[in-house]
Formats: sequence, C-alpha cells, structure tokens
Amino acid sequence: MVDLHAAVPGRTAGTLTGRYLLVLSDDLLADHDTARSAVAELTGLSEVTSSRDDTPGVHPTLFARLGVAVAELDPARLRTVRADRRVLSVEPERVLRALSGPGLSADYLRGFADAAGFLAERAAASETADAPVAARFADNDQVTWGLQATGADVAAETGAGITVAVLDTGLDLGHPDFAGRQIESRSFVDGQEVADVQGHGTHCIGTSCGPLAPGSGRRYGIAHEARILVGKVLGDDGSGTDAGILEGIEWAISSGAQVVSMSLGADLNEVSAAYENAGRRALDAGTLIVAAAGNNAERSTGNVGFVGVPANSPSIMAVAAVDAALAIADFSAASSAVEGGQVDIAGPGVDVYSSWPMPQRTNTISGTSMATPHVSGIAALWSQRTGARGRDLWTQLTQAAQRLPLPSGDVGAGLVRAPGR
Repeated sequence: MVDLHAAVPGRTAGTLTGRYLLVLSDDLLADHDTARSAVAELTGLSEVTSSRDDTPGVHPTLFARLGVAVAELDPARLRTVRADRRVLSVEPERVLRALSGPGLSADYLRGFADAAGFLAERAAASETADAPVAARFADNDQVTWGLQATGADVAAETGAGITVAVLDTGLDLGHPDFAGRQIESRSFVDGQEVADVQGHGTHCIGTSCGPLAPGSGRRYGIAHEARILVGKVLGDDGSGTDAGILEGIEWAISSGAQVVSMSLGADLNEVSAAYENAGRRALDAGTLIVAAAGNNAERSTGNVGFVGVPANSPSIMAVAAVDAALAIADFSAASSAVEGGQVDIAGPGVDVYSSWPMPQRTNTISGTSMATPHVSGIAALWSQRTGARGRDLWTQLTQAAQRLPLPSGDVGAGLVRAPGR
C-alpha cells in the first residue's frame, strides 16, 4: 500500500490521493468508542486508530476532535458510506501546496504603473484631488514595511502566554534567530524530520513569531514571545495531503494553540466539508485558523482569481495580500460566490523579508502565504491583550482592521492592525 503521508516529488495541488475524507455527524462523535466502532463499520477496517490514542509513528484513521475520518473505499463501500446518515459528507482526499506568490513580475510592475497613471489623471481632474494619497511603506534598517504598516512594530504586546501553531514545511530548528525560544515540533510527513529545507515554513514562522531583535538585519517578527508549535504538514517538495494537514490541526488544538496559521492550499472553487468541520470545531475549542486566500489571480491581465481550499471554508479566516502602497497584490485571489468563499482580511504580502534556513538566514518573497503570518502573529497580540479566543478573536481582528479604499471582495474587512498603545 502506498503511504500517502510520505512526500512524493512533483505532486501538484488538487491531485487526488485515492482515499476519502468522511465528515461524521456531531451525534456520532458524542461518544468516542461509538465513533471509532462506526468508522470501523463504515470503512471495513479491522482496526481504527484515533488521534486520541496519540501513538507515536501511527497516523490516525479518525480525527476525533475534528469529526473527520480518512480511509480507502472501494466503489461499493463508497456508495454505502454516502447513503449512511451518520456521515454528513464524503469527499476525495487531495494534495495541497505551499502558497508562495510569483513576486513582482515585469507585467505586475507595468500593470501597477498603468493603474497609478490612471488614478493620477482621475485625481487631477477631480474636485477631490486634495484627498489624502494612500500611505506607502518601505523596509528600513530597523523594521520591515509590513510591521510598520500594521502597527506591529509599536505594539506593547509580545505574544507572551499565547501559542501559535504554524502548519507548513517545518522550521530550521538551528536558526540562530530562534535560539532560546519555546518551540514544540512534530512532522506529519513520513520519512522527513521537522527540519525545513524548502524555506517556506521558516519564512512564515519568522513573520508570525520571529525575534524582537534578530542577530543581524531588521526586525521581521511579530509575536516574539509566543510559544511556537511547528507542524510539518508539507514535505520538502512543498506539498502535503489533507490527512496530514488535518492531523496537524488536531495536534495544534490538543496542544493548546490559540492561533493556527496555514499558508497552504489548492485552487479549488468549492468548499471542503472536512476543512469546514475542522474550522468550526477549532473555533468551538477556542482556536482560530488563519489561511492564505490563494495566489491564482493575475489582476494585470483581468484575472481576479478565487479563494481556494481551505481558506474558502466559512469557519477559516481567509487572508489576501497587499503591497507596500496598500494596493491589492497582482496575484491575490478575490472572493468567490461559493458559501464562505469571501476574503476576510488582508495583510502585507509583497516583498516580505523574514527568516530563511541557514546559511542564507533571511529572504524576501511574496504571496498570500506571507500575508497570512502577519495576521496570525497579530492575532496572538490581540489574544494576549483582550483574552479573546476563537470566534471572539475573529471579531476582534476584523473590527480592528484598517479600512482600505478597495473592494471588500478583495481585502475583506481591510488591513490587519495590531493593538495600539
């Protein structure tokens, strides 16, 4: 049997694994033993492993806290399961990927220049030409532009007492900027350690929870005293399965995370019932899941894209990306018509400087992946200040967001903002 938790080179987002995700009814989950027996009956498995067993090296069939099971089903059993009232939904398991953007392409810059020229001409002809121009930000010797734009650089909060889980490609655990930090880690990719050789995870963790004063260069981290949970759910090729990601979410919740940051996804314009169930149950447990909206837009050519899985789940906060002029990034996906497919909030996501595996130490990259840890880090600051958790923390973030002169379908409530002094 193929081990679908293992990293397979060349997997693209949306690829099917051959297994299925079963979303179980809440009534069934009221009793764990009953749920386990039901999953055995539904799937035909002689033994059902549960996330509550917490057996090292054994991947669960049943994610008890999330109400989801994963299994291979032949066509006959698949029909039977779909007709069973104890199962709310059945969907194929897919591969998701890290969501880094293309950066500033020549087309993007030309499109930005054309748009800027158009706006300048319109402003000159308008009676309101004296209206304030959107602020511009830039990295300086002390701090990144993203921390300046969101007010994170002057926030009094540090993330102390708050746990942030980042589910990604892992972390360079030997990175000097994280020396002495409270870090717990686990790999959900068979055959691979937590060590990040891809870079994406180290970059995201750096933005959300990096140091106040890095050993060299400018400050790039927000919740610099938060406890960090590093969940490697994406392999060294940047891809991972739904089951591995759901296992990471379950681990984060059981480990006490108030915030879960996921800069990953697949370009699917439909809601996953499994991720929606996970997001809803996480909120019930006081955990907010934040996810990248996606990079499938190319706005310079008229393509606004759409929010993908899992960010399009109604109970998962979808994050768009803006640039240093607080304009929507060319690649940042717009809201779609599916239920829950709206962008909820925006964060800095273009030319973001953060940590990177040694010996390089730092790197500057773009994507809604980079916007997402700005939101998760700032969520930790708000959680520290107000004690807000789950749905209350979601409301806190959207109410505090800076409104932008852009459609809500692009940026949701606006630019995420840290607590003021």
